[in-house]
Amino acid sequence: MALADADIAFATDLFSDLGHVTTRNMFGGMCQYLDGTVFALVSSDGQLYLKAQGDIATQLATNGAQRFHSMPYWFISDAALDDPAEACTLARRTFASLM
Repeated sequence: MALADADIAFATDLFSDLGHVTTRNMFGGMCQYLDGTVFALVSSDGQLYLKAQGDIATQLATNGAQRFHSMPYWFISDAALDDPAEACTLARRTFASLM
């Protein structure tokens, strides 16, 4: 299954306030990069995940976020998907965990 154009547009718009976000199609989905570092994944079915490690990953798991297979990508809640400011705040926190 290939990622729908609407899903690509949604993910791109959601994180537009982060700064220099680029994308790359991968395995039927898409990775998003902030300043050259992967920070998000859109799976082929349109689900959006943030890459996280350490304390923020633990917090996401505690709050019920599901992982993308066994990879360090965590499902973004519906509340964050509905609020670009919240999504960008969460993305900044998860991005910081990668540095």
